[in-house]
Amino acid sequence: MSSASRVVITEFGPPRVLSLRTEELAPPRDGEVQIRQTAIGFNFIDIYQRRGAYPLPLPTGLGFEAAGVVEAVGPGVGTIREGDRVAYMNAGVGAYADRRNVPADKLVVLPEAVSDEAAASLLFKGMTAQYLLRKTHAVQAGDLLLVHSAAGGVGQILTRWATALGATVIGTTGSPQKRDAALAAGCQAVVDLGDPDWPQAFLAATGGRKARVVYDAVGKDTLIRSLDCAAPFGLVVSYGAASGPSPAIDPELLNKKGCLFLTRPSVFPHNAEVETFRANAADLFEAIAQGHVRVDIGERFPLGRIAEAHEAAEARRVAGAIVIVPEG
Repeated sequence: MSSASRVVITEFGPPRVLSLRTEELAPPRDGEVQIRQTAIGFNFIDIYQRRGAYPLPLPTGLGFEAAGVVEAVGPGVGTIREGDRVAYMNAGVGAYADRRNVPADKLVVLPEAVSDEAAASLLFKGMTAQYLLRKTHAVQAGDLLLVHSAAGGVGQILTRWATALGATVIGTTGSPQKRDAALAAGCQAVVDLGDPDWPQAFLAATGGRKARVVYDAVGKDTLIRSLDCAAPFGLVVSYGAASGPSPAIDPELLNKKGCLFLTRPSVFPHNAEVETFRANAADLFEAIAQGHVRVDIGERFPLGRIAEAHEAAEARRVAGAIVIVPEG
């Protein structure tokens, strides 16, 4: 057996509940591989789970995505080999570790053009943008899109990629301070959600034209008024709930607002089958190679300083992605 250092919580609460343990790691079982992780992604859902807002059975690890090198292959694995650079985003919580056993069908082999850090910090967010742009609505040149939280992790990827596809993006942000980040990502204009008349500000920015698609990751505070920003027969995509769960909507309201379509998708069902997951990842990796999607790493934290990473994220002290780097 080898040893592994992993982060564990035994109670919900502030960052101090995060503890690093060294434990024995069994050899990979049938269908599994053992990975020496080189970069671990950080997502805000990690904070929600640590706090208990999305409660997990205790004790538990945290983290959804990481990249690394395969060190051992279990029986029955035919497509992943020792020495492969790989990444995952949906192998169950527990990515905060320097070594881990992962089902091989949850892995994608990384091309040379994608670094470990890029994969660890982009896979979850980038695959979210991928299904939103390719599957929920196949974005075309000339589409007008409204992207809420355009300065956020997914929002910036959505904006850059959609702009590369020829769409026009109007973004919203939760504060004027984030305006520059949204503009740098490619937004033609940025609307402040702190303005109580933000739908009118959106229409003013477009000369009265409404959006073919509204991408709403905010939820409770925005969804009803997002309907006012969608063109007749347009699509409103509720894919997040940063301000809380979205309100219930009477289907008749969609009729009155212009025969609108409303959907509530998520990333994991779009990548439930291994072949689909790997094809979607290849699409994302091609977008990265072409420069349509990129990662801006704001800060790197050693695994032993994971509490500091959470503190920095909660205080909004880091501009860009946080990457956790296993020591050694």
